[in-house]
Amino acid sequence: MSGNAIEIEGLRKVYRGQGGAGPKEALKGIDLTIPKGSIFGLLGPNGAGKSTLINILAGLTIKSEGRVRIWGFDQDINPRQSRAAIGVMPQELNLDPFFPPREALEVQAGLYGVPKKDRWSDEILELVGLTDKANAYARTLSGGMRRRLLLGKALVHNPQILVLDEPTAGVDIELRQMLWQNVRRLNEERGMTIILTTHYLEEAQEMCDEIAIINHGEMVVRDTTKNLLGRMDAKTLLIEPEGAAPETFDLPNGVSFERKKDGVLSFTYSRAQASANDVLDAVKAQGVVIGDVRTQEPDLEDVFVDLTSGR
Repeated sequence: MSGNAIEIEGLRKVYRGQGGAGPKEALKGIDLTIPKGSIFGLLGPNGAGKSTLINILAGLTIKSEGRVRIWGFDQDINPRQSRAAIGVMPQELNLDPFFPPREALEVQAGLYGVPKKDRWSDEILELVGLTDKANAYARTLSGGMRRRLLLGKALVHNPQILVLDEPTAGVDIELRQMLWQNVRRLNEERGMTIILTTHYLEEAQEMCDEIAIINHGEMVVRDTTKNLLGRMDAKTLLIEPEGAAPETFDLPNGVSFERKKDGVLSFTYSRAQASANDVLDAVKAQGVVIGDVRTQEPDLEDVFVDLTSGR
């Protein structure tokens, strides 16, 4: 068995056209491997094909072409085993309003054929912070609590792979922190592979070991988070002057200047053309006394926009 939790080859999905429209190709030959034990980010703009890909992994959408292996099981040859290896926390709050959390977990475990002796409903309730709501009707739970219960339902069969589809959309900071604490715990203590889609790019930057970005159904890039951030050549030097500073600067090639509203001087430069010392020398040469200086590195949002804009 390979060291990959997910192996996808040539994955295509074509939806039939409706209302006279032609067919829509949602996925255009995706190739992707996700290592076991990783926290993997799957990113892309709205309509990029992320949800289609996740629904295919979960067995909810039938692919048009390609091969999918989940935890070593081919989805076409061993559909039950491949489905049992993965748990999905969906975006939608699809809960039965009349089932209390403990009962909802027990029913879900029964649907997966988990024997009663192997169920861990109470431990899951504690993990997601719903122990005190174990017997409350789901319809009485807040939106954040319902999201916690969705996470719990995804865990009942103790899957090797957990997919989190926009898990923190619309939730407060406290719940978001609790969710990520639990996700890290599942990854570190149980070795669970985590696949995350999110619009909060700082979240992906903080959590993910590796990231794949898809756009218009195609793979744009797949790399480690560190390497993706390293792709951005631009770097910014922020200088707080002591006293007056000129309106313009005579700067080396590859350096641009912007004066912030608070008086901070912002110099963005290409690392291939200039260095921080070049910028500092140019500023000092024009009589500026430097009170404070700090650097600003590109973040994942910069990378994301750079890779998806204009495509």
